[in-house]
Amino acid sequence: MAREFTSVGVVGLGTMGAGIVEVFARNGIDVVAVEISAAAVERGRATLTGSTDRAVAKGKLAEADRDALLARVDWQVGLDALHSVDLVIEAVPEHLDLKQRIFAELDRVCKPEAILATNTSSLSVTEISVATTRPNQVIGIHFFNPAPVMKLVEVVRTVVTSADVVADVEALCERLGKVDVTISDRAGFIANALLFGYLNHAVSMFESRYATREDIDAAMKLGCGLPMGPLALMDLIGLDTAYEILDTMYRRGGRDRRHAPVPLIKQMVTAGLLGRKSGRGFYTYERPGSPVVVPDEHTPVTTGAALADGARATAKVGIVGSGTMATGIIEVFAKAGYEVISVTRGAEKSAKVCEAVKTSLNKGVVRGKLSEEDRDAALGRVTWSATLDHLADVDLVVEAVVEELSVKKALFASLDEICKPGVVLATTTSSLPVIDVAMATQRPADVIGLHFFNPAPIMPLVEIVQTIRTSAETSATARAVCAALGKTGVVCGDRSGFIVNALLFPYLNDAVKMLEASYSTADDIDYAMKLGCGYPMGPFELLDVVGLDVSLAIQRELYLELREPGFAPAPLLEHLVTAGYLGRKSGRGFRDHTKR
Repeated sequence: MAREFTSVGVVGLGTMGAGIVEVFARNGIDVVAVEISAAAVERGRATLTGSTDRAVAKGKLAEADRDALLARVDWQVGLDALHSVDLVIEAVPEHLDLKQRIFAELDRVCKPEAILATNTSSLSVTEISVATTRPNQVIGIHFFNPAPVMKLVEVVRTVVTSADVVADVEALCERLGKVDVTISDRAGFIANALLFGYLNHAVSMFESRYATREDIDAAMKLGCGLPMGPLALMDLIGLDTAYEILDTMYRRGGRDRRHAPVPLIKQMVTAGLLGRKSGRGFYTYERPGSPVVVPDEHTPVTTGAALADGARATAKVGIVGSGTMATGIIEVFAKAGYEVISVTRGAEKSAKVCEAVKTSLNKGVVRGKLSEEDRDAALGRVTWSATLDHLADVDLVVEAVVEELSVKKALFASLDEICKPGVVLATTTSSLPVIDVAMATQRPADVIGLHFFNPAPIMPLVEIVQTIRTSAETSATARAVCAALGKTGVVCGDRSGFIVNALLFPYLNDAVKMLEASYSTADDIDYAMKLGCGYPMGPFELLDVVGLDVSLAIQRELYLELREPGFAPAPLLEHLVTAGYLGRKSGRGFRDHTKR
């Protein structure tokens, strides 16, 4: 039988600590809430009161339940107040020496059978435990912020943590309505080990001026369905906290350069630009602690007039290709009012594309998202062709053929001969260098990448990829067209992976390496990222959907360009692809889909 915890102590009543107090008190457990001073206690009390009052106002907590919750909390100054609790959770700032001093004192104060837990998100639980005479009773219980809302708890055992202690804490998590994943003591555990490499890479993109903060954040929210962009998330976490976590992970995690904090982070911390809590980080906020972003000197002008400034007039669009992406892009342009010429490699393929577009538009009518008149008008704007010569008088060509450089270069060489001067030639490549395609023409200034996401009619993001030869006029035209399509266009340079894939696939690769090292299971890693970070899919779910072969190809391209050891494809990923385990499309990837 698991131990019954009737009283717990929480040390440190900042945002995290106060949230943990609320979690226990909501579930009928008496809490002794401890801080270093009376003023700090009052700040913690105000945080808890504010949180519960908001819950009442939203109808998520009855007034009587709030009052009962608050009555379960005993606010105290000093650790001596914890002498009779069954469990203590420490939630003070991420400094090892501070935590070790607290645990040494808790060891003296608390009853012999009490469990001592740390909420650290990156420090070594083992190093904290050895400050006590009972390291077998020390464990990590890592809640996620905001603790009352987030379902995940990482339970971190050291090599000496008692199995009974682990079982007791797992049962407690279930009582609290949390989903626990139990793991060993390793830098960053699951969620932070996967999250912070991605965040650090995003800061590196911004530092190098590869893309704006707004475009990086929009790309990851709209392209991957993430709840926040990486730079906005850094501001929420706090740049000082992020720096400490990254620095700890770098020192404890094998000195992987991907976890070495980008110099800009330390510079911003030194300058006091800590994120929301200071009122300014990557973004500027209404006031310290406010989530409301206000314009500053870096905020881009996004009016229609500004987007169209310098853009060429675009009325007729040619789309080359017969696959899923080409079909979706035809629909997008036709619905937006453009005259479209669809070019495929034969009448039979044209007929199939035409039928696919009709089917998709009809679904829109059935779902009430499109009137029959608008459907008919969209279809009436499309001309079906099997010859590139029909693109002689278009204003824009979008290429969506097979992802092979030789094929694309041959196509662009032909377009260069056929199309009139001033036409924007766009490639939808997701992984190939746009400059290689551009140099197949005599007009590289007119060539740009327009990377639509699948399915094109639904996904709101387009990556606008500029080469070093792309003209300002071509870029302005691409931005204006994306705006006219109702899409969010994010501008970036011509580097492998652009924004989304360059940030997404190393994170997925890291998850495979974590599984390969037997640190955790695919299910627990997926739970950690969905429940701890709010991701719509866990990394292994996503890999099986994308296709392991596609993922491996993208990761290889990133590694070849960046030559960073941390980007080398995980051997397990390569082995699965070799074995034909490609994900859902083959019936098996990281999971067996034939049994579902």
